[in-house]
Amino acid sequence: MEILIITGPPYSGKGTQCEILKEQLKFEHISTGDRCRLEKQNETEIGKIMSEYEEKGDLVPDSIMKDLFSKILDENRSKNGIILDGYPRTEPQVNDLIQLIESKNMKIGKVLNIDVPKSELLERAKKRAETSDRKDDKNPEIHIKRIEVFENATRPAIEYMKSKINVLTFDGLGTIDEITKRIKASL
Repeated sequence: MEILIITGPPYSGKGTQCEILKEQLKFEHISTGDRCRLEKQNETEIGKIMSEYEEKGDLVPDSIMKDLFSKILDENRSKNGIILDGYPRTEPQVNDLIQLIESKNMKIGKVLNIDVPKSELLERAKKRAETSDRKDDKNPEIHIKRIEVFENATRPAIEYMKSKINVLTFDGLGTIDEITKRIKASL
């Protein structure tokens, strides 16, 4: 099974690109946010812990995410591949994921990093707030906090990842089709 990672700031279009690639590659799309919401909705032990962090816009502790991703990898072992969306987000999570993947005899194909300027992210966040049913999408302070968390924790993790895995960075400005074409050209 091959693992493709899509990363980038909140509101960069990761989820949209994952859905497109899922269809084209016949891979399973694993959205960290969706999976965390499912765990919360089902009130699992992990879900209850996640609720406390996500509602404040904070990242879930690495140890909890490692346990969740071990479970996700095991659940998807029979698939052609998976697209990880929203994980890893910190340097320790990069190490945890590499260790998990190696221990399960799997491999990471590529990391696709979608880069979008902060001003555009804030515009996209406003637009998403108009159509989203998620409580956390309605709060502009959470938008800013998510972007700050990305800048302080995830951007350094992406830089760190570059020393360990093949990371390709793409301009996330333009239409969905333009961004998809940039990504597809690298695959």
